[in-house]
Amino acid sequence: MQQLQRFESIDHSLVCKLNKALYGLKQAPQQWLLNNGLKDYDIHFFRFGFKASKCDPSLFVHTLGTAVVYLLVYVDVITITGNLSFLVQTLIGKLDSNFSLKHLGPLEYFLSIEVKYQASGSVYLTQGKYIRDLLTKLT
Repeated sequence: MQQLQRFESIDHSLVCKLNKALYGLKQAPQQWLLNNGLKDYDIHFFRFGFKASKCDPSLFVHTLGTAVVYLLVYVDVITITGNLSFLVQTLIGKLDSNFSLKHLGPLEYFLSIEVKYQASGSVYLTQGKYIRDLLTKLT
């Protein structure tokens, strides 16, 4: 087991007691990517012009002038969005030719966040569905 990013200690006599299973930790997806998943993918992402985010190892950013595309990897789910539809579709096509992708359409629900698209072009993020599901479980 490796120490989590930003929680490294040079004192190697310390141990870590896990109170939750690894998959229950907030850092589990990032650790999975660092230890297993990204080794195979990041080479392709970089080849397509993506750069790794400095704040999150599972986020990649592609810029072309004023156009920007974000690619987020969460274990085995890739979410892609950007401000120029043509560039997003082009990059999805390149990824699709290298990986077996399953297109799920526009993002509607991800990590307990509901995504609603407004007629004005803006995007509304809410956790209303998550809260309603919790209330249903509790009643």
